[in-house]
Amino acid sequence: MRFIQRVVAISIASMIMLSTTIMANAETSQAAGSELQQKAELINQKQTEKANVTKELQNLQNELKSVENEVTKNKDSMAVVEKEITTIKAEIEKKKEEIVVLEDKVLARKGVMAERLVSLQRTDNASLIIEMLLNAKSVDDLIQRATAVSTLISADKDLLQQQKDDLNKIEQEKAAIDQQEKKLDQQYQTLAAAQAGLEQNLQKRQEMVAAVQEKYNKVVNELALAEQEKATIQAQLAQAQQRIAQERQEAEARVNRVAQPTAVQPAVVNSNAESGKELYVTATAYSHEESSTGMTATGHNIKANPNTKLIAVDPSVIPLGSRVWVEGYGEAIAGDTGGAIKGHKIDVLMPSGADARAWGRKTVKVVILD
Repeated sequence: MRFIQRVVAISIASMIMLSTTIMANAETSQAAGSELQQKAELINQKQTEKANVTKELQNLQNELKSVENEVTKNKDSMAVVEKEITTIKAEIEKKKEEIVVLEDKVLARKGVMAERLVSLQRTDNASLIIEMLLNAKSVDDLIQRATAVSTLISADKDLLQQQKDDLNKIEQEKAAIDQQEKKLDQQYQTLAAAQAGLEQNLQKRQEMVAAVQEKYNKVVNELALAEQEKATIQAQLAQAQQRIAQERQEAEARVNRVAQPTAVQPAVVNSNAESGKELYVTATAYSHEESSTGMTATGHNIKANPNTKLIAVDPSVIPLGSRVWVEGYGEAIAGDTGGAIKGHKIDVLMPSGADARAWGRKTVKVVILD
């Protein structure tokens, strides 16, 4: 009766410990899940910000490209105007030289006309004609003298008209040069002002692109950090869930071990188990179906005897050939090894592959009996 009471008390205590442990880990898991949800929301927010900033950056880059094209186009226009200015300046210099030559001609005519005026002041045209006729030696000489006088008078008139025309031409060309210079200068000043405005706009756009690029880099870094933190929380959550599962298995195993003495045969096994070295291991299962030869490391033929109670061990942890008790499996022989069986890990032999798969993967207690 006392034994039954002891079993019940230990079972209740184990169940309480199991519940407490599971609740604690569940709270940890719930907190991690809440934090994970927050990180997921933050990542969505940052991804939205990244998309918006990317669009803003693309628009600014397009605007910057447009302004750069305008700057280039305006520079080309300025280059054309500068070339025209250079050409026209050369023409102006040439025209100035022509004006100088024309002015010299006008000046020379002024000298001739001055002499003519002095001569005319001394005698009028009628006296000159009479004098020339009286001094004629013959009729032919008279005709020649009359013709010469007529030509001279006509030449004076032509010279005077040419003088007036040349003076007018000089004034007109000077006015044309001044107007052309003013027009080109005004055109160049307009282009220069436009260029200054474009360059200022270009600088402003470049500063805006740099600011948005910095904002984009910040969002990308924040997004990467949030994703990294999310991965860390997911790993912590997985570990917490694994601890819950492992502690549940261990607690259930403790309850099962306490309950085992109520049965006759397990009581004997448990009595023997308590007298040996105890350790906890990860236990998987295999069958003769997976063996090509059917022979174990100690020479047991598991194909011929598939129901043999035998486990594969790491000899550095459990001596090969020793008798052991395995929780949930019973008494067995450590009679085999395996490439994947390293450290605190064992493989229990099951009659078939289906039984091995049903066993799965467990954390169990092992007692080395001898």
